[in-house]
Amino acid sequence: METPVQQIGGLPRINEPAPDFQVLTTDGEKSLTDYRGKWLVLFSHPADFTPVCTTEFMAFAKAAPEFAKLNCDLLGLSIDSIHSHIAWMRNIKQNFGVEIPFPIIEDLKMEVANAYGMIHPGAADTSAVRATFIIDPNGILRAMVYYPMSNGRSIPEFLRLVKAMQTSDENGIATPEGWQPGDKVIVPPAKTASAANDRVESGDYECKDFYFCTKSL
Repeated sequence: METPVQQIGGLPRINEPAPDFQVLTTDGEKSLTDYRGKWLVLFSHPADFTPVCTTEFMAFAKAAPEFAKLNCDLLGLSIDSIHSHIAWMRNIKQNFGVEIPFPIIEDLKMEVANAYGMIHPGAADTSAVRATFIIDPNGILRAMVYYPMSNGRSIPEFLRLVKAMQTSDENGIATPEGWQPGDKVIVPPAKTASAANDRVESGDYECKDFYFCTKSL
């Protein structure tokens, strides 16, 4: 099948529309519009039947219920065929007892991989690197992370990041390094000198200085 993909030139950019796609997956045809109204973690791996990728897919599978609680779907991709994906999924279930609950994109023509900047010639000309993209319910690309082929990703970090971005959107705040739900959040810096003075003197926040104030939600 033909796969229309929005080409935007170079790597996709944060806070801009994610490149569109219409693809064949292990769950049938999928398009980016199918995920409107939900968060989406789209992630690529170099190849099926490889050990590092297997550990990542099992970790994503085990975390899938936690992503679902956040209204977030998972979607994998590699430059392999549907038949290869299905065989690998069955192999993982047989050998490790883990069922892969999310679809995997067939990208034999590398159209989605190229649109999302997953192909890095310095790593490999015909394999997608370990790239992860987080897309919000409006189809806007909110985060992207790249890993080398030799090292697996930390799936709990992507779960944490989705929670952090949702909290920022809902409350108009930022989150510090390593933030977890329940931790204090960062109040956006004051935009005027008078507002900075008022903020520090108000006692409403915990301020180290006018530019660094935190609060509990």
